[in-house]
Amino acid sequence: MKSFTLFLLSCALARAADMPPLPAAAPANSSAPAPAPAPADLPREWIDPDTGHRVVRLSSEDNTQSLYFHQNTYTPDGTRIVVTVPDGIATINLRTREIKKVTLGVAPTMRIDTHDNSPADARLGHIVVGRRTPTVFFTRGADILATNLDTGATRQVGTLPEELRYGAGFTVNADETLLAGSGDAAPGPLGAIGPAWTGNQGLPQRLRAVVPMVLYTVDLKTGAVNKFFHAEHDWLNHVQFSPTDPKLLMYCHEGPWEQVDRVWQIRVDGGEPRLIHARTMANEIAGHEFWGADGKDAWYDLQTPKSQLFWVGGVNLATGHRTRYTLPKNEWSVHYNVSPDGKLFAGDGGGPNSVARGNNGQWIYLFTPDASAPETLKVGPDDVTVLKFKAERLVNLAKHDYGLEPNVSFSPDMKWIVFRSNLLGAAHGSQVFAVEIAKTTATSNIEHSTSNVQ
Repeated sequence: MKSFTLFLLSCALARAADMPPLPAAAPANSSAPAPAPAPADLPREWIDPDTGHRVVRLSSEDNTQSLYFHQNTYTPDGTRIVVTVPDGIATINLRTREIKKVTLGVAPTMRIDTHDNSPADARLGHIVVGRRTPTVFFTRGADILATNLDTGATRQVGTLPEELRYGAGFTVNADETLLAGSGDAAPGPLGAIGPAWTGNQGLPQRLRAVVPMVLYTVDLKTGAVNKFFHAEHDWLNHVQFSPTDPKLLMYCHEGPWEQVDRVWQIRVDGGEPRLIHARTMANEIAGHEFWGADGKDAWYDLQTPKSQLFWVGGVNLATGHRTRYTLPKNEWSVHYNVSPDGKLFAGDGGGPNSVARGNNGQWIYLFTPDASAPETLKVGPDDVTVLKFKAERLVNLAKHDYGLEPNVSFSPDMKWIVFRSNLLGAAHGSQVFAVEIAKTTATSNIEHSTSNVQ
């Protein structure tokens, strides 16, 4: 099999003239340890034979992972993406493919079905990139750190108290004055999203545990931690600041989605929480919420009811107007995202054990809203605009294990969709890939299919 794979790779290289040129990979930063290379027989790029789109492996080390779908992962100039590698945090230059190690530590486990047993004091977490400066914010153990990605300089912002270490976060606000997260209201044995509750299997048990929780901010100048909202019964998770309003925070009530009104927003400078989507029927679910890039809309996965009718729902926060994009079961995705200009959406598909239970849904999708035939749906007091998505398959994920969620994001130039996957084999764990949105003009495909990689 190895010789056959090498043969296929040589065919791919021989036909490189048929493809748009890509810049050569640059060496790693000489001042930091170079990442250990992935095995040489792994393909660096190929044309997906089922879709005609070019796929590029951005990572060069096994178990490299991009961030969660709603966490900002790109530098403000759009040139670099922040990823984790087994022994730290690194950047990948999207133009040159240069990989630079940022800091050392133990990267978190990102499988939804795996407990993280890494040493707590060395574990990296809460990773997010600033939108104003090239800064990555993160924790190592209890320390809150900030590293400038241009200079490499790292400063300690502050320290998280014990009860906040296993919560959800960080998110950084638009003017980079605050971090925010969620965690337990007080130290205790359970942990908000801690060692006893890792993985989707723990959702009902954790919800029944009724651990009092808080939302908190961290002042980036002083390191002061402010627990500004207390929830006695609700599990608070998935915090994310507005990309434009530095005081507006979106978060969720976690748990089995059919049991919670999930999507909420709150101002960190005062005010009551605002429910963004209220369920209207039994087993309706809404979640995996995310911001539009201009901060005007909140978007979320919507099913009415669960596993039957599928939508991407959204609400304009200023006007309250609601929009739903309809899509069939096999085009449902674990996570969706929206392009920087708000005109396109992407999805990471779903496996046979995912919520939709589709029979052919394992793809990276591009969704283009079709505004040609809008309809109006009356939902309670709201007139909801209903449109269809025109879907295009970009990458075949038949070999992907959805215990690792792909978590799609658009590159800042909107030419690529970036995702993580183990489609090259479980032995290599996660790799980070980019698929080109524009279909290749090559007259013949590279003779490599991921179905041939064992």
